[in-house]
Amino acid sequence: MSTYVYGITASSHPALPKDMGGVGDPPRKVRVLEEGELAAVVSDAPEGLRPKRKDLLAHQNVLAETGAGGVVLPMRFGSVAPDDDRVTGVLAERADHYKERLQALDGKVEYNVKATHQEEAVLHRVMSENPEIRAMTEANRQSGGGSYEQRLRLGEMVVAAVKEREAEDAAEVQSALEPVAAAVSVGPESSGWLVNLSFLVERDSAESFLAEVEQVRKGHPHIELRVNGPLPPYSFVEPGPAEHAGSAAGPGIAQE
Repeated sequence: MSTYVYGITASSHPALPKDMGGVGDPPRKVRVLEEGELAAVVSDAPEGLRPKRKDLLAHQNVLAETGAGGVVLPMRFGSVAPDDDRVTGVLAERADHYKERLQALDGKVEYNVKATHQEEAVLHRVMSENPEIRAMTEANRQSGGGSYEQRLRLGEMVVAAVKEREAEDAAEVQSALEPVAAAVSVGPESSGWLVNLSFLVERDSAESFLAEVEQVRKGHPHIELRVNGPLPPYSFVEPGPAEHAGSAAGPGIAQE
């Protein structure tokens, strides 16, 4: 029977609620595997597991219950090992790493911030900041719309100016929020986002972080910010640059 892994914590972690259910239908019973100073929160892995809402919520609930008693290194949904022995073997092999991460992440949560441009607002800003674009727009208007070449040139200038503004705004969002976070992880790039960043924040400082997010919103009305959190610190299980939550399985654990 394969073993589904929810997270890694210290063996001294408070006991979990009895008969707590995890993923699967019926829900598989959650249990704890100990190896030295570490422990893994696991259950039997159901066959054919897919990211359905019920199982995603079950995974999150197990992590929430575990996290309520102390720090936990969250594994991503779908983290499966061949058996219990493989899980305890990984705990033994990477004991120093996991203990360092547990200490580093104690008392911290993750906030994911995504930013997009409001199209009309950013076009207005680009026009107001670029005299050449304004002049060409006015010249084309006075000449009945301008020639094909003139319209093409204007379009190229606007696209270039918007891309430049995207890069500047992305840097400004990160530079504004980074000082109020303990660490930042850059998520996968997407054409849909200017920014996809995960911030590691002290739980007690969350209000200050969110207040800074509001300041960024007020100072950049042409940017839409979406904040998701507090989350378990998925993006910081590995030190240094990490992938965004949901993009990979946990370290040392295979993913079905």
